[in-house]
Amino acid sequence: MKIFTTILLCLLIITTGCSGEKEEKKEVTTSSQASSEKANAKSEKDSKKEENNTEPSSESQSAIFKDLPIVPTNTIELVNQSPGLYADQEILVDEIEKDYLPLMKKVPVLNENATEEDYDKYFRYIYSLVATDFADPQDLIKKWEFSKFGNENMEDPRLQFKENYNIEIILDSSGSMAKVAQGGKTQMELAKEAVKEFLANAPEEANVSLRVYGHKGTGSDADKEKSCSSIEQVYKLKPYNQEEFNKALDQFQPSGWTPVAGALESSKASFEGLDAKKNTNLIYLVSDGIETCDGDPVEVAESFAGSNVSPIINVIGFNVDAEAQKQLQQVAESANGIYTTVSNGEQLKTEFQRAQEVLENWESWKNDALRDADAQRVDNSFDILGFSNDWNSKSLRQRLNISYSIDMLREEGKITFDQRDELRKRNYELEDLAEQSIDEIRDDLHDLNLKKIEDLRKQINDKYNTNTQ
Repeated sequence: MKIFTTILLCLLIITTGCSGEKEEKKEVTTSSQASSEKANAKSEKDSKKEENNTEPSSESQSAIFKDLPIVPTNTIELVNQSPGLYADQEILVDEIEKDYLPLMKKVPVLNENATEEDYDKYFRYIYSLVATDFADPQDLIKKWEFSKFGNENMEDPRLQFKENYNIEIILDSSGSMAKVAQGGKTQMELAKEAVKEFLANAPEEANVSLRVYGHKGTGSDADKEKSCSSIEQVYKLKPYNQEEFNKALDQFQPSGWTPVAGALESSKASFEGLDAKKNTNLIYLVSDGIETCDGDPVEVAESFAGSNVSPIINVIGFNVDAEAQKQLQQVAESANGIYTTVSNGEQLKTEFQRAQEVLENWESWKNDALRDADAQRVDNSFDILGFSNDWNSKSLRQRLNISYSIDMLREEGKITFDQRDELRKRNYELEDLAEQSIDEIRDDLHDLNLKKIEDLRKQINDKYNTNTQ
């Protein structure tokens, strides 16, 4: 019995020991699992945090703030500022914001002890994206001169009417003209509408021509040679026949590359023999992009304008980006013509209406009935009002876009509330400059409108000439 009791006691001790070992092992295991789960949760949380607040590497930070434009500090710089990638667009519109917001997300967090230089850098980054495209008063003055076309006292002989009036429209038909721009219509459709409306009332005695480029092939590299050589005068220089002209205009669609230089070369060849002594020669080039066929349109335009044909080459940039705008401006300037940027069909029609008025003036000149100068001054006053309204509209859009961008940086945790207010101050200063500048320009334009047209070019160039910067 004593032996049995001793065995039973041993078994009880062993069982209790094993049970305790199991409980201890279970406790250790549970503790280990809890620690692991906690670590995993922390890791996942940190991962998400990193995902939402990913900081660019020092190399990518450097790229973000590389070659940023200087924010304007005076009227000349404001007039000549390059438009940003999102110029005059409403960046809070859903389809635009989805592309714009990532540009704010990749900005590094602004240092807590940010310097003035740091604030300037961040503001310049925003400005580089949404800077607007302010109109140049020099372009308006050139249009006034153009409206006085035919005056025998004009210093530029090209602006004196001759016995024959020849006008050619060179129309870009590259693939990008298929872009939908307004009311569900493509840029090409809007351009064709404007051209038709322009020539609908052309004088019977005037000769018109239509040249098109980039209308064959595709935008692929394989089709480059074919497309770049596709330059065609689809309506030969002759009196306007509406049915025949419209048939020529409607036969092509946007397709390939952009041989601007080649188109001007082709035009120059077809105008040979139309000496400026007896011919008023006017070229209208409508393009939505930069030369892509390896030509030099600026050099060709300068050569064309310097020939005995002496045409006035006016250029209309249709929804162009900053790079294309710069080149097309140079094309117009090299030929002493007018450059205009338009963003919709109505603006394009307005530019052609100005040319239509000149055609009507030429017809009146042939009948010895010159336009009254006072009426011209009234028209110029409306031009000034339109210039001012457009400036103020662009200034407002620029201010709002900068403000929205600053708020985005705050929401993304890139800046603090105090830093947001500091950046806002710079936005207010830029808006004040825009208001002061348009007041100054508007007063100057009204003063110039009262002076003789031949004095306008010199005075406006002296004040706003980009070479004085």
